[in-house]
Amino acid sequence: MDEGYIKFNCERIPSDDIPLDKVAALNMYREIMYNKGLIGMYPDGIGFGNISIRCDENTFLISGTATGGIPVLDKSHYSLVTDYNLQTNRLICKGPINASSESLTHALIYESSPSTNAIIHIHNLALWNQLMHKVPTSDNLVPYGTPEMAKEIKRLFEETSLSNEKIMVMGGHEEGIISFGKNLEEAANVLLEKL
Repeated sequence: MDEGYIKFNCERIPSDDIPLDKVAALNMYREIMYNKGLIGMYPDGIGFGNISIRCDENTFLISGTATGGIPVLDKSHYSLVTDYNLQTNRLICKGPINASSESLTHALIYESSPSTNAIIHIHNLALWNQLMHKVPTSDNLVPYGTPEMAKEIKRLFEETSLSNEKIMVMGGHEEGIISFGKNLEEAANVLLEKL
């Protein structure tokens, strides 16, 4: 099982300069997802789920790798993604922790949808099965956290109603569902309405 592992080259610039106002907003909605078991940790100790918010046109703040099982995060659990390159499978982040293994996926959603300012990635098997191919669904041969998944995100924006539905199933990432919106409230509501 490769769940939770970073599949890109992550270059982290150590820093504790994390915007606290963004952390507070992220934590409010992350707590809702955590309490519903949509973000958390499997019995084998592998964490799942992540959340991000756009900071400006080129950066976003995302929960760090292996933080799914932590009930309440603080600024030491977030990373600011400042750049990425799909061709070289490389991501640059700044902060006290490496960015989530889903950071490339978040990056391509922000790139493909300029009006998107927040993204939530959860795990829920029942909802995953219910929504499979009823909402935009990525190819089941494409694994999470890879340049191929990032390209698949781009394809879904171009060929499906993803921009309007604001929710997708990750076909090759069992239980994985992503929602997004103009703010965290919209991204959360898209998910909660489906539940």
